[in-house]
Amino acid sequence: MTQVVEKDSTLVVHITMKLADGSAADSTKVNNKPAKIIMGDESISPAFEAQLLGMAAGESKEFTLQAKDAFGEVNPDNIHYMDISKFSEEAPAKVGNIITFTQPGNVELPGMIREVSGSSVTIDFNHPLAGQEVTFVIDLIEIQ
Repeated sequence: MTQVVEKDSTLVVHITMKLADGSAADSTKVNNKPAKIIMGDESISPAFEAQLLGMAAGESKEFTLQAKDAFGEVNPDNIHYMDISKFSEEAPAKVGNIITFTQPGNVELPGMIREVSGSSVTIDFNHPLAGQEVTFVIDLIEIQ
């Protein structure tokens, strides 16, 4: 009998993400490094998991998720302001730069610089795809 994805399966998959305009946002195929998904560990949304249930190794599936089920909506609480003096030559306050900040507990969190106004720098810690509908193409390599 063919093994299929169940609610407690561990998967090895290639994931390609496309934006609403059809442009590619990211793919694990670029560096040929498949992703590991552990069903039920809450690292992906229930809507994403529901799309994987019943798939068999070797199958591919394309589906689109709304922002709330993909990378979430933009959360205004994840937008912070810092003084430009906190930046350096190695990590300049330049719009579009993604800088990793170390949080308490040595947790690293990437943030994108959205605006520099005088000495105030606006940093967005939302996922870059937050607030967007995303189409996923899943190539299921293996069920472990």
